[in-house]
Amino acid sequence: MAELGLILDNSPVPMTLSLTVTLPFSIVLGVLVVVFLALRWYQMRSPELDAIPTIGYSTSALSYFSTVKFFFNGRKMVQEGYEKYKPGLFKIPTLDTWTVVAVGHQYVDDILKAPDSVLSFDQAIYRMLQLKYTMGKELEEDAYHISVIRSQLTRNLGVLFDNMRDELVAAFEDMIPAREEWVKVPFLPTIEKIVCRTSNRIFIGVDACRNKDYLRLNIEFTMGVLKTAAILNLFPEFLKPILAPLIVKLPSHTKRQMKYIKHIIEERRQKLEELGEDWEDKPNDMLMWLMSEAKGEEQKLDHLARRLLAVNLAAIHTTSLSFTQAVYRLAANPEYMLPMREEVEAVVAAEGWSKAALQKMRRVDSFLREAQRCDGISLLSLRRIALQPFTFSNGVTVPAGTRVACASTSTHCDGAHYARADTFDGFRFVDSNDDGHTCEVATQQMVVTQTKYLPFSHGRHACPGRFFAANELKAMLAHIVVTYDVKFEDGKGFPPKTYLGEGILPRKADVLFRKRQA
Repeated sequence: MAELGLILDNSPVPMTLSLTVTLPFSIVLGVLVVVFLALRWYQMRSPELDAIPTIGYSTSALSYFSTVKFFFNGRKMVQEGYEKYKPGLFKIPTLDTWTVVAVGHQYVDDILKAPDSVLSFDQAIYRMLQLKYTMGKELEEDAYHISVIRSQLTRNLGVLFDNMRDELVAAFEDMIPAREEWVKVPFLPTIEKIVCRTSNRIFIGVDACRNKDYLRLNIEFTMGVLKTAAILNLFPEFLKPILAPLIVKLPSHTKRQMKYIKHIIEERRQKLEELGEDWEDKPNDMLMWLMSEAKGEEQKLDHLARRLLAVNLAAIHTTSLSFTQAVYRLAANPEYMLPMREEVEAVVAAEGWSKAALQKMRRVDSFLREAQRCDGISLLSLRRIALQPFTFSNGVTVPAGTRVACASTSTHCDGAHYARADTFDGFRFVDSNDDGHTCEVATQQMVVTQTKYLPFSHGRHACPGRFFAANELKAMLAHIVVTYDVKFEDGKGFPPKTYLGEGILPRKADVLFRKRQA
């Protein structure tokens, strides 16, 4: 509004024209605001929800101010509710509904046991990512790529390990060369490229994964979806179909992706036609698996392009953020470097570089698990949308449309679950750590989810790609500790995290790397 007035004031037109342009706009904007607040007031009224304690204002009208506060002070608000109402329930206002947060095993189990027809995981994710706008209604209607990740990708991790290892070594050499002197690296944008390149060696093959424009496209798409979804979530549902075409870039991203995969798909289909399903040297990668599983319209080039973009979204964002936090922890706590280096070298000497070797790197696994426990990427986990009224085991009912979740960060920092919970202990989950505390190795591995450990969620909707992500994270950390020395610049330590709503983001920071000296 101010920008429009400034343009008109500096243009050779009478002020009366400025008024005729801006006044209708102001009226329309005012009407939309009133409609939005009225809808929000109507949607958030509920006798059942009134019985649940609130963090912030509890009335529908004033709760809007608490919604704004949550965006900037979410960590404090969730922690306040966790401490006040454990075990139990509390609610926090969001733009279009209440989020009811469950605290304690009893109420978390209630969420986990609820059928999808009552508490929907899919609807929670669709709304959070605004899927039908950001990635297309086809992905909302048929998420067959998830079953491909859960089955083919997980099953082939051992077979494909050599390719993944080869690519991450080459990517690190290109982007973080091991030199005798310290090299300053802007770590988050650098690791995004390394993760994208390493993942796409498994997704599409060596040629495309080393194409800089292809990598740029998939990173841009990933960041674009997250930003666009965040913007759309600021608006009421009736405005989203109007706003989405103005800000969503899915058509252009799809067209660019089609350019890279068109000839690959055509060549593979020709081979299938000539040689059958089991031709020699048939690619064993994500694109081939998607081609095999696609039915009907999904076999079209544009559909496969969007599906591959979606897989990249799942692979790049969370892995890059999680690994950035872990490397920040390593740079701030260099005493962990030598013990992990010794472990990796001993295991590799006995096993070689392999998936089986990664499973024996207990210190590396523990360090990453602890970084996820302490840092994470979200305040909330186990997100669901109530499709019909749902009653918790204490008799409290939430109406249909309510968002339900649990407080993952507060759970991870609870002294009842972890000794010295507010302290980073990189080897906390090793079978025998420095204070003599013993752990059951099988239940302490990074990929094992629990009601007290939720970075990958928990239950039947636990992250299906966590085995691939864990392999990639461990392979990258193992490579770093045997290749480099790592530290922050003098006087700089672990950078404070940024909290935006329920999201947790590592701040951009430089990390110093050099060729290992010992």
